[in-house]
Amino acid sequence: MAKKLYVGNLAYSTSQEAVRELFSQAGDVADVALITDRDTGRPKGFGFVEMATEEGAQEAIRRFNGFTLDSRALTVNEARPREERSGGFGGNRGGGNRDNRGGGRGRF
Repeated sequence: MAKKLYVGNLAYSTSQEAVRELFSQAGDVADVALITDRDTGRPKGFGFVEMATEEGAQEAIRRFNGFTLDSRALTVNEARPREERSGGFGGNRGGGNRDNRGGGRGRF
């Protein structure tokens, strides 16, 4: 069964092909996705590699966590499920002071 890995601390110049080539040394690579900013299209410095087998995933973690690629020490671990985000502008961040008395000056 395929296993998804998080790959962090990638140089912005690192290509999907370079990541695929590196991880293929540990086993069959099912997919590579490097994350980019949706507004600018610039790389964010991390991505995901889906290894075809659990064994290949564990070998990739063992070999490449801390491995230097393009002068950067990679972080490689099992990807966690994506967390749900609240909608809107910043989620549940109400206004006012920390003591919940709202704004204003000198109201005691």
